Amino acid sequence: MNKPFNRKRALALLGLSLGCAFSAQAVKIKIVNADLPGVGFNDTTPVAPVGGNEGTTLGAQRMNVYLNVAKKWAKHLPEGGPDILVNADWPALTCSSTSATLGSAGANSVWRDFPNAPYPGTWYSSALANTLAGADLDEGTEPEINSHFNVNLGQPGCLDGTSFYLGLDGNAPSNTVNFAVVLMHEVGHGLGFQALTSGSSGARISDGVNAYPAQWERWMYDNTAGKTWLDMTDAERKASAVNPRNLVWVGANVTASVPAVLKKGTPELLVKSTENPAIVGTYQVGAASFGPTLATRIKAPIGRVIDQADGKTGLACNPLTGDNAALVAGRIALVDRGTCAFTIKVKNAQDAGAVGVIVADNTAGGPPAGMSGTDATITIPSVRITLDDGAKLKAVLTGDVRMSDNVKGILHVNKDQYAGADAQGRALLYTPNPYQSGSSVSHYDTIAFRNLLMEPAINSDLPVYRVTPPKDLTLPLLQDIGW
Repeated sequence: MNKPFNRKRALALLGLSLGCAFSAQAVKIKIVNADLPGVGFNDTTPVAPVGGNEGTTLGAQRMNVYLNVAKKWAKHLPEGGPDILVNADWPALTCSSTSATLGSAGANSVWRDFPNAPYPGTWYSSALANTLAGADLDEGTEPEINSHFNVNLGQPGCLDGTSFYLGLDGNAPSNTVNFAVVLMHEVGHGLGFQALTSGSSGARISDGVNAYPAQWERWMYDNTAGKTWLDMTDAERKASAVNPRNLVWVGANVTASVPAVLKKGTPELLVKSTENPAIVGTYQVGAASFGPTLATRIKAPIGRVIDQADGKTGLACNPLTGDNAALVAGRIALVDRGTCAFTIKVKNAQDAGAVGVIVADNTAGGPPAGMSGTDATITIPSVRITLDDGAKLKAVLTGDVRMSDNVKGILHVNKDQYAGADAQGRALLYTPNPYQSGSSVSHYDTIAFRNLLMEPAINSDLPVYRVTPPKDLTLPLLQDIGW
């Protein structure tokens, strides 16, 4: 047995107090309060009861939510395993006025070649390793999971004005973040929803002599490379971690559950051209939150807007006139991201007669994100594509009407493909380019719908405490790795 990998904790574990244990027959999850006096779970600020949470201080209400989540998670875990200790505290995590890291969690240690290990020479998160072994491998000397939550959330400079909702009923107001959902997510990571093998370098965890694969590797399959991470080199795994929407989970439990959880309908842009076969194909898109959906299929030539002095850029931040207006009328307008809001670009194209809009990104990377904004007067669909895909189209579409008529675009929803899965029905993992530390690889892709608990960002429509089909795919993945 080996345990060379310990995650550093934010605060020293001194003067710890244990929370209540739950579930006499299932595995017990115990919350370890690692906060200093007056901080986090020990915050004595008086509060009124909310949503079934009867705690009278801010710290007590926070702990009540965690204890409730521990109880919910314990019901899904195998009976008879050793206790799972979850170290928990409230440090200052990364945030700005418009975004914030709500929390983070992961295994405190990893183990291999323990009694009953399903595969030799393979790393397992400590909570899972203990359960498979039927014993606490470090004899109770360390917590199995470390978890941290943003103590500054809602304060100036940290997602201003947005606080955690501490009710137990799931009825979080629109200006809050449901703490119970965040906890369900983070405990999921601690239980093993975590790649362990480095996505940023592709390197495996070493015991000081040799490096060994993690259990996740055998279920991570790259459609481009045609192999799993288990069969890749470090360099191949590094490349796979930034291969947008091409890394899938091939575990049997998740794959079998995809049809029950995800909805059919993946937004796409299809491009056809008889004179330019290099641009023909299916393009990944980010759909707009405004205007109509892509449920109604739009097919038309693509007309490129060029309205800037450089003769290369089309921002569409002002009403389109002259050649630009003529070129987009009855067509799908191709414009560039930048300078003004997405809604302004789309509305200007719509006013010029466009039947749809494609916004080419102005920064590298992928997959293409969605487009936010509000304008009830927009009646045409719009999507966003990557910088590279935009450059590919713009190399052909130079503003010439004849060439535009030869390049046809189809904006639609592919009803044969589940939203969040590949064409074979295998769930997509999150692999944005560039790599996002703490998010890449160890989450489901953001294109999933219905929205999933283990996506990298919280969604307001997530049902509280749900980790199983037909509501979610969290537990099936944990079962694939050995739970």
